Amino acid sequence: MTFELDPRLAADTVQVTDWPLCKVLLMNDANYPWLILVPRIAGAVNLHDLDAGEAAGLMEESRRASSRLAQVTGSEKTNVATLGNLMPQLHIHVIARFRSDPAWPGPVWGRVPAEPYAAPALEVRLAELIRALG
Repeated sequence: MTFELDPRLAADTVQVTDWPLCKVLLMNDANYPWLILVPRIAGAVNLHDLDAGEAAGLMEESRRASSRLAQVTGSEKTNVATLGNLMPQLHIHVIARFRSDPAWPGPVWGRVPAEPYAAPALEVRLAELIRALG
């Protein structure tokens, strides 16, 4: 079995970079600076599907993404979560949060419709993230 990015994730995100374990993606929703980390492990659905080394790598890459996203955005809080009830491929959400964002202080899911980045704003955001994330 080889790793393939779930088509729903591919449709909702833009590639930023690849780290040793994860694909690093930007959620195409300008309401929130929002990264998605997807471990390139075929068939991984839950954290316990990873071996100890993979799990440690995922924790380190999640920590690094959170720190660098906060630096880029100046966020007041960074939410890091794995959910996947609707999309089972293992993925980690890393979301920069602000008291002024449309969903504060609640979760971002379902609060307002996703607003895809306009082309110039997407280019700027991707350039910032590529510089910060490598």
